[in-house]
Amino acid sequence: MNFTGSKSFWKASGGVAGILILLAILIAVNVIVSNMRARVDLTEENLYTLSDGTRNVLKQLERKVTLKLFFSSSDPAVPMQLKSYADQVTDLLHEYRKAAGSKVKVEQYDPRPDSDAEEWAQKYGIQGQQLGLMGPMIYFGLVVVAGDAEQLVPSLDPRTQQMLEYNLTRTIYRVTHPQKPVIGVMSSLPVLGRPQQPMMPGQPPAQSQPWTSFADLRRDYDLREVDVNVESISDEISALVLVHPKQLSPKTLFAIDQFVLKGGRLMAFVDPLCIADLESQPQASPYQRPSASSDLPELFRAWGVGYNASEVVADMSAATRVRGAGNRVEDSLVWLSLGRPHINRDDILTTQLENVLLPFAGSFSDLTGEDMTFTPLLSSSTKSGSINAMSAQYGGDALRRQFRKGGTALPLAVRLSGTFKTAFPEGAPESPVADDDESDDGESAGESSTGLQSGESAIILVADTDLLVDRFCVQEVNFLGMRGQQPINDNLNLLANAVEQVGGSSDLIGIRSRGTFSRPFDRVQALEQKARDAWQTREQELTRSLQETQQQLREMQNQKESSQRFILSPQQQAAIAQFRERELEIKKELKEVRKNLRRDIEMLGIKVKAINIALMPLLVALGGVGYGLGRRRKH
Repeated sequence: MNFTGSKSFWKASGGVAGILILLAILIAVNVIVSNMRARVDLTEENLYTLSDGTRNVLKQLERKVTLKLFFSSSDPAVPMQLKSYADQVTDLLHEYRKAAGSKVKVEQYDPRPDSDAEEWAQKYGIQGQQLGLMGPMIYFGLVVVAGDAEQLVPSLDPRTQQMLEYNLTRTIYRVTHPQKPVIGVMSSLPVLGRPQQPMMPGQPPAQSQPWTSFADLRRDYDLREVDVNVESISDEISALVLVHPKQLSPKTLFAIDQFVLKGGRLMAFVDPLCIADLESQPQASPYQRPSASSDLPELFRAWGVGYNASEVVADMSAATRVRGAGNRVEDSLVWLSLGRPHINRDDILTTQLENVLLPFAGSFSDLTGEDMTFTPLLSSSTKSGSINAMSAQYGGDALRRQFRKGGTALPLAVRLSGTFKTAFPEGAPESPVADDDESDDGESAGESSTGLQSGESAIILVADTDLLVDRFCVQEVNFLGMRGQQPINDNLNLLANAVEQVGGSSDLIGIRSRGTFSRPFDRVQALEQKARDAWQTREQELTRSLQETQQQLREMQNQKESSQRFILSPQQQAAIAQFRERELEIKKELKEVRKNLRRDIEMLGIKVKAINIALMPLLVALGGVGYGLGRRRKH
């Protein structure tokens, strides 16, 4: 018997069996893993991890919720980018199911043509959009169902990816909390829309569209318009939002005062220069601009808040690039682009905000006592100062010449909390009445209308109104034939966070805009700011030199005889020549500043490209060489 051949046979058979067993194990592991959804979030801001606010909403669910996703996944005409985003949505929905356990159920439907899934999508209100002239109908929407209640997300747009978790959680919250809080809105601007005069007699008045910021709030709140001449505020209103309150009557101010002292929550947007107000008013004459400022002077004094309605804030570190007069692009110091350094990161209302735009904003100062807490939410930098509101409208070189750094940060949005004192210690203001109408009944009525003298509450103040105007916070987009509004900054989030804090659920605050997918070039911005500081200093030096020389020329001119007034003396000619020489020197220095700025930015770009292109291959190569040397040493 050939033992050698038999031994070789069993050895070869054992090797083949081992390979087959290993292959079977790999197939089994692959099948198991393919049905698992394991993700590791390596982003700095945990963009793909459920926030604490979402987990709190899911923990508080009292009834089961079904998430029904309708997506035309089997249609080959669907763009790959849309399919990739649909996978992200699906992953997020399964994260909701894992976090909520048995309280959340996820269902996926593929609405093929003439299928039951397509019929259900249409019944829920998800309208298919046709790709191209003869293309197929594409469905991509979500329905949230809880018992008999249902809420619809008609389209899931990849461009609003950073708002996906907030929109999903808000929809779940709405369907499980159908009773909406009542929020009062008082404004001198048509923030909720306003009937317009008909173009032709007999036609019904047209309704202007509400601002996007308030149209979005209507999804979660019962917004009720409060007349600017109101003398009492309904007890049904849990929070009041004031937008650009202009010249309110004493009776209306007293109503707001008593609303706060009764514990009502208040949010007020005032403005030293409201662009929306200016644009809505016709010019009285080319030399007279209408008043576009708003203020609550009596209430601010009682609350211990300083505010100057005739000054706007200019900040060199928050300048915004805008298109000015003559279609020239310039960095405006009064259009404030506030980033992380300007935002209070320790407050839940603002901790998740990344970028807020405030055009022509004012500022507040803390004059409160021991019973009040004054908390800045948004602030300028120490490179800021105040400028007259009328002068700020002209912008450009004139604005920079007037600008002076104050050296202190100016609060742009604040929260007040504690015990508030009334602004009307003597009671409600009396209505103007005739002398013969006065009676004992009137005296008793006046004595009974003394009102509350103090009370606990919380107030949020913002020294700008234009941040809520559509063109400063959203841009119009079109997705699958549906028009919508896409946020361009966190202005809407600031309003929604504040309203939720004063009148809604605080859980949603920590979800909204919890991260951004665009990363700013902080080093480049720092270089630009450094050069801008140097430019500003040199420009002011040149302006001062010009003013001094002009003053010298005027003095020389006054010393001359009347017959010699229009003839330049040798001293004047020398002074002019000296100034022109100095002017050329400073202009050369300014050119050098710009040249150095461009050079530093270009060098930084080269370094970034070198790191991105060469560093990783170099690390891999070094790793391979190290691995090879290690193996050689072992052998």
